Amino acid sequence: MMTTATPARRARSHPETAFASASSARARTPNPAARPGCGGGCGCGSAGVPQRGPLAQIAALALWEEAEAAGPATGEASASANPTLRLGSGSSTDIPPAGIARLAALAPREREGKDVEYFRLPVRTVLNRVVSERVDFPWSINPYRGCEFGCHYCYARYTHEYMELAPDEFERKIYVKEDAAARLRRELRPERVVGQHIAIGAATDPYQPAERRFGVTRAVLETLLEFSRTLPGGGLSLSITTKSNLVLRDLEILRQILRHNRLFVNVSVTTVNARLARLLEPRAPRPDLRLAAVRELNAAGIPAGIFAAPILPGITDDPAALEALVAAAAAAGARYLCANVVFLMPSSQEKFFPFLDHRLPHLRKQYRKWFRSSGYAPEAYRARMSALMRELRARYGLSGRWPDEPAQAVRPADYAALAAPQLALPFAS
Repeated sequence: MMTTATPARRARSHPETAFASASSARARTPNPAARPGCGGGCGCGSAGVPQRGPLAQIAALALWEEAEAAGPATGEASASANPTLRLGSGSSTDIPPAGIARLAALAPREREGKDVEYFRLPVRTVLNRVVSERVDFPWSINPYRGCEFGCHYCYARYTHEYMELAPDEFERKIYVKEDAAARLRRELRPERVVGQHIAIGAATDPYQPAERRFGVTRAVLETLLEFSRTLPGGGLSLSITTKSNLVLRDLEILRQILRHNRLFVNVSVTTVNARLARLLEPRAPRPDLRLAAVRELNAAGIPAGIFAAPILPGITDDPAALEALVAAAAAAGARYLCANVVFLMPSSQEKFFPFLDHRLPHLRKQYRKWFRSSGYAPEAYRARMSALMRELRARYGLSGRWPDEPAQAVRPADYAALAAPQLALPFAS
């Protein structure tokens, strides 16, 4: 039987884990030299160099937000204070002593849908400071912890470890950040955020099914819009990353935000093959619905593009399949397209490797060989994918940056891998 390592055990056994435990996460600072590339996320295709493009930064943002949120919170709930409270972990003897794991164990629970539970989670902050030197984004917001889409490869599964939950509970136990709008309203101050970018959905999808019921993402957007109206000429810089066409529900509020602020919507699409997407991302909207959302967003004047990530070796990396994805993005009017190779942290491997064993057994040996020791595909493979995606973007007239991002904002080293020659490095079982 596969056992789930605690965060502290992971930090000792695997150098890619940046933080040892929930109680000490705030004091941890990842060493920029400890890992190549952007440091995690939807998969780093940097081939060993730091990246500054939008997709590369989403990864490290997620790590820093969860570290910030993992510290002890004020105003903890208690079983004695609420006699009707049912404990998420089962009994009082299971309650961790402190930190976000304790809050998760005490969180009130509601049942909805098959094999999914929603919990209301009190948090210290909604606007989380990103302090990594490897990214340009100073702030991030994740309205939820956990994601019902259940993508087998998802890098953010490690975030449930802070709550002492297993990686496979990531899509079954969804934590809703309580009173997020009110807390965000208290956190927003002009001197903190004007002219600095805020990424929404760096770790978990802000438009997952929970959003239909709880509306935290919409409340966050309304709060940001309200705040921006107090600023002379606006001044906020925002991005949203999602796999869901539910973002179209908020089309009008997004248009209002964009009138006086900077805003981009990044829609993640790994493949245009609907059957393959359903296999990899069991509960996410179909690829054609996501592409249609990109088309409608851009038609409404909201800059939207595609995050073709992660590229999965031997599964979604066929050149013809990638070209079909880039062509579909161009046809949908995408303003930009970014792509990276999958990054598999240990918590992601615990979910993804058994999935390969069951559904794609011919790939299991090579994946374990490539990803077990570092979480990254070989540098030569990442360079080959980077070069291929650069060629495809050029062929279909797509940028790899946000439309208003100046070329000089991206350091030459970021694209060093793209100049590498095509390498004959097939992914074979």
